[in-house]
Amino acid sequence: MQLIQLSDWLLDIAFLLYVISSIVFVVAMTGKNWAGRDPKQHEERYGRIAYWLAVIGFLAQTGYVIARWIGGGHSPTSNMFEFMAFLDYCIILAYLIIYRIYKLTVIGAFVLPLGVIMLAYSYVFPKEVTPLIPSLQSYWLHIHVTTAALGEGILAVGFAAGLMYLIRTVPQHISTRSTKWLEFVLAVVLMLVGFILMESTFARMEQKTVFEMNMEEMNAAGQMEKVQVEYTMPAIVAPADSKIVQAGPMNPWFEAPTWMEGKDAARKLNTMLWSIITGTVLYGGLRLIFRKRLGAVIQPSLEGIEPDLLDEISYRAISIGYPVFTLGALIFAMIWAQEAWGRFWGWDPKEVWALIVWLFYSAYLHLRLSRGWIGAKSAWMSVIGFVIILITLVVVNLVIAGLHSYAGV
Repeated sequence: MQLIQLSDWLLDIAFLLYVISSIVFVVAMTGKNWAGRDPKQHEERYGRIAYWLAVIGFLAQTGYVIARWIGGGHSPTSNMFEFMAFLDYCIILAYLIIYRIYKLTVIGAFVLPLGVIMLAYSYVFPKEVTPLIPSLQSYWLHIHVTTAALGEGILAVGFAAGLMYLIRTVPQHISTRSTKWLEFVLAVVLMLVGFILMESTFARMEQKTVFEMNMEEMNAAGQMEKVQVEYTMPAIVAPADSKIVQAGPMNPWFEAPTWMEGKDAARKLNTMLWSIITGTVLYGGLRLIFRKRLGAVIQPSLEGIEPDLLDEISYRAISIGYPVFTLGALIFAMIWAQEAWGRFWGWDPKEVWALIVWLFYSAYLHLRLSRGWIGAKSAWMSVIGFVIILITLVVVNLVIAGLHSYAGV
Protein backbone atom coordinates (compact mmCIF):
# COMPACT_ATOMS: atom_id res chain seq x y z
CA MET A 1 0.00 0.00 0.00
CA GLN A 2 2.97 2.32 0.52
CA LEU A 3 3.74 2.15 -3.20
CA ILE A 4 0.12 3.00 -4.05
CA GLN A 5 0.22 5.97 -1.68
CA LEU A 6 3.53 7.06 -3.22
CA SER A 7 2.00 6.80 -6.70
CA ASP A 8 -0.91 9.02 -5.62
CA TRP A 9 1.50 11.66 -4.30
CA LEU A 10 3.57 11.57 -7.48
CA LEU A 11 0.45 11.99 -9.62
CA ASP A 12 -0.69 14.95 -7.50
CA ILE A 13 2.76 16.54 -7.93
CA ALA A 14 2.60 15.96 -11.70
CA PHE A 15 -0.87 17.52 -11.87
CA LEU A 16 0.28 20.60 -9.96
CA LEU A 17 3.32 21.02 -12.21
CA TYR A 18 1.19 20.64 -15.35
CA VAL A 19 -1.18 23.34 -14.09
CA ILE A 20 1.72 25.71 -13.37
CA SER A 21 3.30 24.86 -16.74
CA SER A 22 0.01 25.64 -18.51
CA ILE A 23 -0.21 29.02 -16.79
CA VAL A 24 3.40 29.88 -17.68
CA PHE A 25 2.78 28.83 -21.29
CA VAL A 26 -0.22 31.16 -21.45
CA VAL A 27 1.92 33.96 -19.99
CA ALA A 28 4.56 33.20 -22.63
CA MET A 29 2.03 33.61 -25.45
CA THR A 30 -0.07 36.51 -24.12
CA GLY A 31 2.61 38.45 -22.26
CA LYS A 32 4.66 38.95 -25.42
CA ASN A 33 2.20 41.70 -26.38
CA TRP A 34 2.75 43.64 -23.18
CA ALA A 35 4.33 47.02 -23.54
CA GLY A 36 8.03 47.33 -22.87
CA ARG A 37 8.88 43.69 -23.59
CA ASP A 38 10.81 42.09 -26.41
CA PRO A 39 8.12 39.67 -27.69
CA LYS A 40 10.54 37.03 -28.97
CA GLN A 41 12.74 37.08 -25.89
CA HIS A 42 9.70 36.98 -23.58
CA GLU A 43 8.18 33.99 -25.40
CA GLU A 44 11.45 32.04 -25.41
CA ARG A 45 12.18 32.75 -21.74
CA TYR A 46 8.81 31.78 -20.33
CA GLY A 47 8.33 29.01 -22.87
CA ARG A 48 11.57 27.39 -21.70
CA ILE A 49 10.48 27.61 -18.05
CA ALA A 50 7.08 26.09 -18.89
CA TYR A 51 8.71 23.30 -20.90
CA TRP A 52 10.99 22.23 -18.05
CA LEU A 53 8.09 22.34 -15.60
CA ALA A 54 6.28 19.95 -17.94
CA VAL A 55 9.37 17.71 -18.11
CA ILE A 56 9.60 17.52 -14.30
CA GLY A 57 5.86 16.81 -14.13
CA PHE A 58 6.28 14.07 -16.71
CA LEU A 59 9.08 12.49 -14.66
CA ALA A 60 6.84 12.58 -11.58
CA GLN A 61 4.05 10.94 -13.57
CA THR A 62 6.52 8.32 -14.81
CA GLY A 63 7.20 7.56 -11.16
CA TYR A 64 3.44 7.26 -10.62
CA VAL A 65 3.12 4.73 -13.47
CA ILE A 66 6.02 2.62 -12.17
CA ALA A 67 4.92 2.71 -8.51
CA ARG A 68 1.28 1.92 -9.26
CA TRP A 69 2.27 -0.85 -11.70
CA ILE A 70 4.46 -2.54 -9.07
CA GLY A 71 2.08 -1.85 -6.20
CA GLY A 72 -1.03 -2.97 -8.07
CA GLY A 73 0.59 -5.95 -9.78
CA HIS A 74 -0.64 -4.94 -13.25
CA SER A 75 -0.36 -2.05 -15.68
CA PRO A 76 -2.24 1.05 -14.44
CA THR A 77 -4.89 0.90 -17.16
CA SER A 78 -7.51 -1.43 -15.66
CA ASN A 79 -10.17 1.14 -14.72
CA MET A 80 -11.33 4.56 -15.85
CA PHE A 81 -9.14 6.48 -13.40
CA GLU A 82 -6.01 4.63 -14.47
CA PHE A 83 -6.80 4.79 -18.17
CA MET A 84 -7.44 8.55 -18.19
CA ALA A 85 -4.29 9.20 -16.14
CA PHE A 86 -2.29 7.05 -18.57
CA LEU A 87 -3.86 8.80 -21.56
CA ASP A 88 -2.73 12.11 -20.06
CA TYR A 89 0.76 10.59 -19.67
CA CYS A 90 0.78 9.71 -23.38
CA ILE A 91 -0.43 13.20 -24.37
CA ILE A 92 2.41 14.82 -22.42
CA LEU A 93 4.93 12.34 -23.88
CA ALA A 94 3.77 13.12 -27.42
CA TYR A 95 3.99 16.85 -26.71
CA LEU A 96 7.54 16.61 -25.33
CA ILE A 97 8.67 14.78 -28.47
CA ILE A 98 6.94 17.22 -30.82
CA TYR A 99 8.41 20.18 -28.94
CA ARG A 100 11.94 18.86 -29.27
CA ILE A 101 11.41 18.65 -33.03
CA TYR A 102 9.76 22.03 -33.69
CA LYS A 103 10.69 24.15 -30.62
CA LEU A 104 7.33 25.92 -30.92
CA THR A 105 6.17 27.41 -27.60
CA VAL A 106 2.55 27.82 -28.62
CA ILE A 107 2.08 24.03 -28.84
CA GLY A 108 2.47 23.77 -25.07
CA ALA A 109 -0.07 26.54 -24.52
CA PHE A 110 -2.69 24.27 -26.09
CA VAL A 111 -1.49 20.73 -25.32
CA LEU A 112 -0.64 21.21 -21.61
CA PRO A 113 -4.13 22.55 -20.72
CA LEU A 114 -5.59 19.59 -22.62
CA GLY A 115 -3.42 17.29 -20.52
CA VAL A 116 -4.58 19.05 -17.35
CA ILE A 117 -8.22 18.54 -18.37
CA MET A 118 -7.65 14.82 -19.03
CA LEU A 119 -5.84 14.29 -15.73
CA ALA A 120 -8.50 16.28 -13.85
CA TYR A 121 -11.12 14.09 -15.55
CA SER A 122 -9.39 10.98 -14.16
CA TYR A 123 -9.70 12.33 -10.60
CA VAL A 124 -13.50 12.13 -10.69
CA PHE A 125 -13.32 8.32 -10.81
CA PRO A 126 -12.52 5.97 -7.89
CA LYS A 127 -8.74 5.72 -7.39
CA GLU A 128 -8.64 2.43 -5.49
CA VAL A 129 -6.59 -0.44 -6.88
CA THR A 130 -8.94 -3.40 -7.26
CA PRO A 131 -8.23 -7.02 -8.28
CA LEU A 132 -8.56 -7.65 -12.01
CA ILE A 133 -11.69 -9.40 -13.19
CA PRO A 134 -10.93 -12.69 -15.00
CA SER A 135 -11.27 -11.25 -18.53
CA LEU A 136 -8.63 -8.59 -17.73
CA GLN A 137 -6.08 -11.05 -16.30
CA SER A 138 -4.02 -11.16 -19.45
CA TYR A 139 -0.79 -9.70 -20.81
CA TRP A 140 -3.01 -8.18 -23.53
CA LEU A 141 -4.13 -5.65 -20.92
CA HIS A 142 -0.66 -4.14 -21.09
CA ILE A 143 -0.40 -4.34 -24.87
CA HIS A 144 -3.90 -3.36 -26.01
CA VAL A 145 -4.79 -0.55 -23.60
CA THR A 146 -1.37 1.09 -23.40
CA THR A 147 -0.98 1.12 -27.19
CA ALA A 148 -4.51 2.48 -27.71
CA ALA A 149 -3.85 5.24 -25.15
CA LEU A 150 -0.54 6.11 -26.80
CA GLY A 151 -2.26 6.39 -30.19
CA GLU A 152 -4.96 8.66 -28.75
CA GLY A 153 -2.31 10.75 -26.98
CA ILE A 154 -0.49 11.39 -30.26
CA LEU A 155 -3.78 12.17 -32.02
CA ALA A 156 -4.49 14.72 -29.27
CA VAL A 157 -1.42 16.69 -30.38
CA GLY A 158 -2.79 16.61 -33.93
CA PHE A 159 -6.06 18.00 -32.58
CA ALA A 160 -4.29 20.80 -30.69
CA ALA A 161 -2.28 21.83 -33.76
CA GLY A 162 -5.41 21.68 -35.95
CA LEU A 163 -7.34 23.81 -33.47
CA MET A 164 -4.49 26.32 -33.40
CA TYR A 165 -4.55 26.46 -37.20
CA LEU A 166 -8.25 27.26 -37.23
CA ILE A 167 -8.01 29.91 -34.52
CA ARG A 168 -5.04 31.43 -36.37
CA THR A 169 -6.68 31.51 -39.83
CA VAL A 170 -10.46 31.81 -39.37
CA PRO A 171 -11.39 35.54 -39.71
CA GLN A 172 -12.92 36.74 -36.44
CA HIS A 173 -14.08 40.20 -37.52
CA ILE A 174 -17.18 38.73 -39.18
CA SER A 175 -19.59 35.96 -38.22
CA THR A 176 -19.33 32.99 -40.57
CA ARG A 177 -20.13 29.31 -40.47
CA SER A 178 -16.48 28.63 -39.60
CA THR A 179 -16.49 30.99 -36.61
CA LYS A 180 -19.70 29.40 -35.30
CA TRP A 181 -18.35 25.85 -35.59
CA LEU A 182 -15.08 26.91 -33.98
CA GLU A 183 -17.00 28.37 -31.05
CA PHE A 184 -18.95 25.12 -30.78
CA VAL A 185 -15.72 23.12 -30.48
CA LEU A 186 -14.48 25.45 -27.74
CA ALA A 187 -17.84 25.09 -25.98
CA VAL A 188 -17.53 21.27 -26.08
CA VAL A 189 -14.14 21.52 -24.37
CA LEU A 190 -15.70 23.78 -21.73
CA MET A 191 -18.43 21.19 -21.17
CA LEU A 192 -15.77 18.68 -20.18
CA VAL A 193 -14.22 21.29 -17.89
CA GLY A 194 -17.65 22.01 -16.40
CA PHE A 195 -18.27 18.33 -15.72
CA ILE A 196 -14.92 18.04 -13.90
CA LEU A 197 -15.64 21.10 -11.77
CA MET A 198 -19.14 19.93 -10.84
CA GLU A 199 -18.15 16.35 -10.07
CA SER A 200 -15.12 17.39 -8.00
CA THR A 201 -17.12 19.98 -6.06
CA PHE A 202 -20.06 17.78 -5.13
CA ALA A 203 -17.87 14.75 -4.40
CA ARG A 204 -16.25 16.79 -1.61
CA MET A 205 -19.59 18.12 -0.34
CA GLU A 206 -20.92 14.55 0.13
CA GLN A 207 -24.54 15.56 -0.44
CA LYS A 208 -25.64 12.46 -2.27
CA THR A 209 -29.12 11.74 -3.52
CA VAL A 210 -30.11 8.08 -3.11
CA PHE A 211 -32.95 6.50 -5.09
CA GLU A 212 -34.61 3.13 -4.54
CA MET A 213 -35.75 1.51 -7.77
CA ASN A 214 -38.63 -0.86 -8.31
CA MET A 215 -36.29 -3.76 -9.07
CA GLU A 216 -34.27 -6.24 -7.05
CA GLU A 217 -30.78 -7.72 -7.16
CA MET A 218 -28.85 -10.22 -5.09
CA ASN A 219 -26.58 -8.76 -2.42
CA ALA A 220 -23.27 -10.16 -1.13
CA ALA A 221 -25.14 -12.35 1.39
CA GLY A 222 -27.14 -14.02 -1.37
CA GLN A 223 -30.39 -12.26 -0.48
CA MET A 224 -32.63 -10.29 -2.83
CA GLU A 225 -33.02 -6.61 -2.01
CA LYS A 226 -34.23 -3.41 -3.67
CA VAL A 227 -31.72 -1.73 -5.97
CA GLN A 228 -30.43 1.63 -4.77
CA VAL A 229 -28.69 4.24 -6.92
CA GLU A 230 -26.50 7.04 -5.54
CA TYR A 231 -26.03 10.39 -7.31
CA THR A 232 -22.95 12.43 -6.47
CA MET A 233 -24.22 15.48 -8.33
CA PRO A 234 -27.68 17.03 -7.74
CA ALA A 235 -30.46 15.07 -9.37
CA ILE A 236 -31.93 16.60 -12.50
CA VAL A 237 -33.34 13.31 -13.77
CA ALA A 238 -34.47 10.45 -11.50
CA PRO A 239 -34.45 6.76 -12.45
CA ALA A 240 -37.76 5.60 -13.87
CA ASP A 241 -40.21 4.19 -11.34
CA SER A 242 -38.09 5.07 -8.30
CA LYS A 243 -38.41 6.91 -4.99
CA ILE A 244 -36.00 9.07 -3.00
CA VAL A 245 -34.67 7.42 0.18
CA GLN A 246 -32.02 10.10 0.86
CA ALA A 247 -32.69 13.63 -0.31
CA GLY A 248 -29.90 15.63 -1.90
CA PRO A 249 -29.47 19.37 -2.48
CA MET A 250 -32.35 19.51 -4.99
CA ASN A 251 -35.34 17.51 -6.16
CA PRO A 252 -35.33 15.88 -9.61
CA TRP A 253 -36.99 17.79 -12.42
CA PHE A 254 -38.25 14.71 -14.23
CA GLU A 255 -37.89 10.92 -14.50
CA ALA A 256 -35.81 9.10 -17.09
CA PRO A 257 -37.80 7.37 -19.85
CA THR A 258 -38.63 3.73 -19.17
CA TRP A 259 -36.57 2.53 -22.15
CA MET A 260 -33.36 3.57 -20.35
CA GLU A 261 -32.70 0.18 -18.79
CA GLY A 262 -30.18 -0.57 -16.08
CA LYS A 263 -29.71 0.98 -12.66
CA ASP A 264 -26.95 3.35 -13.81
CA ALA A 265 -28.53 4.69 -17.02
CA ALA A 266 -30.40 7.61 -15.41
CA ARG A 267 -27.42 8.56 -13.25
CA LYS A 268 -25.17 8.72 -16.29
CA LEU A 269 -27.76 10.80 -18.15
CA ASN A 270 -27.82 13.12 -15.13
CA THR A 271 -24.04 13.49 -15.40
CA MET A 272 -24.28 14.38 -19.09
CA LEU A 273 -26.98 16.98 -18.46
CA TRP A 274 -24.84 18.68 -15.81
CA SER A 275 -21.88 18.68 -18.21
CA ILE A 276 -23.93 20.46 -20.87
CA ILE A 277 -25.41 22.96 -18.41
CA THR A 278 -22.13 23.89 -16.71
CA GLY A 279 -20.24 24.03 -20.01
CA THR A 280 -22.86 26.37 -21.45
CA VAL A 281 -22.71 28.59 -18.35
CA LEU A 282 -18.90 28.71 -18.52
CA TYR A 283 -18.96 29.59 -22.21
CA GLY A 284 -21.64 32.24 -21.72
CA GLY A 285 -19.77 33.73 -18.77
CA LEU A 286 -16.52 34.01 -20.75
CA ARG A 287 -18.38 35.60 -23.65
CA LEU A 288 -19.86 38.20 -21.26
CA ILE A 289 -16.47 38.92 -19.71
CA PHE A 290 -14.57 39.35 -22.98
CA ARG A 291 -17.55 40.63 -25.02
CA LYS A 292 -16.28 38.76 -28.07
CA ARG A 293 -16.00 35.25 -29.43
CA LEU A 294 -13.46 33.04 -27.63
CA GLY A 295 -11.69 32.46 -30.93
CA ALA A 296 -11.20 36.22 -31.25
CA VAL A 297 -9.81 36.34 -27.69
CA ILE A 298 -7.20 33.65 -28.41
CA GLN A 299 -6.28 34.66 -31.97
CA PRO A 300 -3.87 37.54 -31.13
CA SER A 301 -1.65 35.10 -29.20
CA LEU A 302 -1.07 33.13 -32.41
CA GLU A 303 0.07 36.06 -34.53
CA GLY A 304 3.44 35.41 -36.11
CA ILE A 305 2.92 31.62 -36.19
CA GLU A 306 3.05 30.20 -39.71
CA PRO A 307 -0.24 28.38 -40.45
CA ASP A 308 1.60 25.94 -42.74
CA LEU A 309 3.79 24.88 -39.81
CA LEU A 310 0.73 24.18 -37.67
CA ASP A 311 -0.78 22.20 -40.53
CA GLU A 312 2.41 20.16 -40.84
CA ILE A 313 2.54 19.42 -37.10
CA SER A 314 -1.09 18.30 -37.09
CA TYR A 315 -0.57 16.02 -40.09
CA ARG A 316 2.64 14.49 -38.77
CA ALA A 317 1.06 13.78 -35.37
CA ILE A 318 -1.96 12.11 -36.95
CA SER A 319 0.13 10.12 -39.44
CA ILE A 320 2.08 8.69 -36.47
CA GLY A 321 -0.87 8.31 -34.10
CA TYR A 322 -3.08 6.59 -36.68
CA PRO A 323 -1.07 3.34 -37.06
CA VAL A 324 -0.41 3.21 -33.31
CA PHE A 325 -4.15 3.58 -32.63
CA THR A 326 -4.90 0.97 -35.30
CA LEU A 327 -2.64 -1.55 -33.60
CA GLY A 328 -3.86 -0.86 -30.06
CA ALA A 329 -7.56 -0.12 -30.43
CA LEU A 330 -8.39 -2.53 -33.26
CA ILE A 331 -5.86 -5.28 -34.03
CA PHE A 332 -4.63 -5.99 -30.49
CA ALA A 333 -8.18 -5.48 -29.19
CA MET A 334 -9.60 -8.09 -31.55
CA ILE A 335 -6.90 -10.62 -30.66
CA TRP A 336 -7.62 -10.13 -26.95
CA ALA A 337 -11.40 -10.29 -27.56
CA GLN A 338 -10.91 -13.67 -29.24
CA GLU A 339 -8.98 -14.96 -26.24
CA ALA A 340 -11.32 -13.46 -23.60
CA TRP A 341 -14.76 -13.83 -25.18
CA GLY A 342 -14.25 -16.27 -28.04
CA ARG A 343 -14.94 -13.80 -30.84
CA PHE A 344 -12.95 -11.12 -32.66
CA TRP A 345 -15.81 -8.64 -32.93
CA GLY A 346 -19.05 -8.26 -30.99
CA TRP A 347 -20.44 -4.77 -31.75
CA ASP A 348 -19.94 -3.66 -28.17
CA PRO A 349 -20.45 0.15 -27.98
CA LYS A 350 -16.76 0.81 -27.26
CA GLU A 351 -15.74 -1.43 -30.17
CA VAL A 352 -18.12 0.36 -32.51
CA TRP A 353 -16.84 3.80 -31.51
CA ALA A 354 -13.22 2.67 -31.84
CA LEU A 355 -14.10 1.60 -35.38
CA ILE A 356 -15.76 4.98 -36.05
CA VAL A 357 -12.62 6.78 -34.88
CA TRP A 358 -10.44 4.57 -37.09
CA LEU A 359 -12.66 5.05 -40.14
CA PHE A 360 -12.68 8.81 -39.65
CA TYR A 361 -8.91 9.10 -39.46
CA SER A 362 -8.63 6.73 -42.42
CA ALA A 363 -10.80 9.17 -44.36
CA TYR A 364 -8.62 12.05 -43.12
CA LEU A 365 -5.44 10.47 -44.49
CA HIS A 366 -7.13 9.40 -47.74
CA LEU A 367 -8.54 12.87 -48.44
CA ARG A 368 -5.31 14.60 -47.54
CA LEU A 369 -3.03 12.34 -49.58
CA SER A 370 -5.22 11.66 -52.60
CA ARG A 371 -7.51 14.70 -52.76
CA GLY A 372 -5.14 17.37 -51.52
CA TRP A 373 -7.15 18.31 -48.43
CA ILE A 374 -4.63 20.52 -46.65
CA GLY A 375 -4.99 23.65 -44.57
CA ALA A 376 -8.47 24.41 -43.24
CA LYS A 377 -10.13 21.19 -44.46
CA SER A 378 -7.41 19.07 -42.89
CA ALA A 379 -7.53 21.08 -39.66
CA TRP A 380 -11.30 20.69 -39.35
CA MET A 381 -10.99 16.93 -39.75
CA SER A 382 -8.25 16.72 -37.11
CA VAL A 383 -10.49 18.62 -34.68
CA ILE A 384 -13.62 16.59 -35.48
CA GLY A 385 -11.65 13.35 -35.15
CA PHE A 386 -10.58 14.14 -31.60
CA VAL A 387 -14.07 15.33 -30.68
CA ILE A 388 -15.20 11.81 -31.68
CA ILE A 389 -12.51 10.41 -29.35
CA LEU A 390 -13.85 12.65 -26.55
CA ILE A 391 -17.35 11.31 -27.23
CA THR A 392 -15.93 7.80 -26.89
CA LEU A 393 -14.14 8.64 -23.64
CA VAL A 394 -16.97 10.60 -22.02
CA VAL A 395 -20.39 9.86 -23.52
CA VAL A 396 -19.87 6.17 -24.32
CA ASN A 397 -18.29 5.47 -20.93
CA LEU A 398 -20.81 7.48 -18.93
CA VAL A 399 -24.06 6.81 -20.76
CA ILE A 400 -23.88 3.62 -22.83
CA ALA A 401 -23.44 0.31 -21.00
CA GLY A 402 -21.25 -2.39 -22.47
CA LEU A 403 -18.46 -4.86 -21.84
CA HIS A 404 -15.94 -2.02 -21.71
CA SER A 405 -17.86 0.13 -19.22
CA TYR A 406 -15.52 1.38 -16.49
CA ALA A 407 -17.41 4.46 -15.39
CA GLY A 408 -19.22 4.87 -12.12
CA VAL A 409 -20.17 8.54 -11.85
